[in-house]
Formats: sequence, structure tokens, C-alpha cells
Amino acid sequence: MKIDRIHHVAYRCKDAKETVLWYQKMLNMDFVLAIAEDHVPSTKAPDPYMHVFLDAGQGNVLAFFELPTQPPMGRDPNTPAWVQHIAFKVKDRAELLEFKAHLEANGVEVLGVTDHGAFHSIYFFDPNGHRLELACPDPEEQAMIQRLDAVKWEMLEEWSQTKRAPKQGAFLHEREFKQ
Repeated sequence: MKIDRIHHVAYRCKDAKETVLWYQKMLNMDFVLAIAEDHVPSTKAPDPYMHVFLDAGQGNVLAFFELPTQPPMGRDPNTPAWVQHIAFKVKDRAELLEFKAHLEANGVEVLGVTDHGAFHSIYFFDPNGHRLELACPDPEEQAMIQRLDAVKWEMLEEWSQTKRAPKQGAFLHEREFKQ
């Protein structure tokens, strides 16, 4: 028994139409499906919602719920804003920089490019306050991944005992960031 893949990932949104239009314009995602109900199918609770689905590429689906009768959206105040995010892969650094320019030209504040060693990424927020990341592979991605794979259990064990960053992965940041 094994999971095949993620069917969809769902988040809450403030306004379903605004969200669909933003993802179409900013990330070129296609709007693929909408489901609206007055009662939750699983619990039968009366709670009208609009559930929208966007194509995030290669069979990946990003979905949102607009819940007009629920209290306003919030986030976990004990979790830093940089932790919970949705990361999307783009082809290469040129495309990453194209997206960065496109987002900034449309008034979206973008952080990065950040060099993570195996990949490079930019960060920004959607109109619902969800943090998003676009990531592209580093030219040395496969070598970096192989090195990390070789030490993953050792790193996890050390982390579980010390709660400090293990040194086995320090090689990721030994080189200068390439702009």
C-alpha cells in the first residue's frame, strides 16, 4: 500500500473570485473547477462555501474555500509567517527571474532570490496572506541532493537530541550566492 500522489491541497481564501483571478494573473494557473454547497458533504453541517480548484501543473491542484459565514481568516500567532507556505517549482533561474519581475511589476512585494544550495527561490504573499515560494533547481542540485540524502538520518538524529542545526548539511552554504 502506498500513496499515489496528492489529489489537491486546500486553503481558505477571503474571496474566491479575487483568488482565482490573482492566481491566473500572477502565476498563470488555470481555473479548473468550482464546487459550491450550502451544507458540508462530510458533516452535513449548514455552512455555505465556494470551493475553487486551480491547476498548479503536472496534475497538481491547489484549491481554496471561501467561507462567508465563518469568522474572518486568521493564522497561528505562534508560528512565524515564513514557516507555513506553498512552494511551486519553476523550470530554471531565468524563469524564476521572469516571475519575480512580473510579480513586482504588478505590485507584489518579492523577497529573494534566496540560495538554498540545492535550489533558489523567491517568496511573496497572495491576497489571502498565504506565503508562496517559487523555486528553481540549482545547477548542482543533483550533487547537493545526493550529499544531503547520505546524511539525512544522521542529521535527523542529531537534531532530535540537540535541537540545533547539525553540521552535516553546512556544505549547502559554503559557496557564494550567484546573482
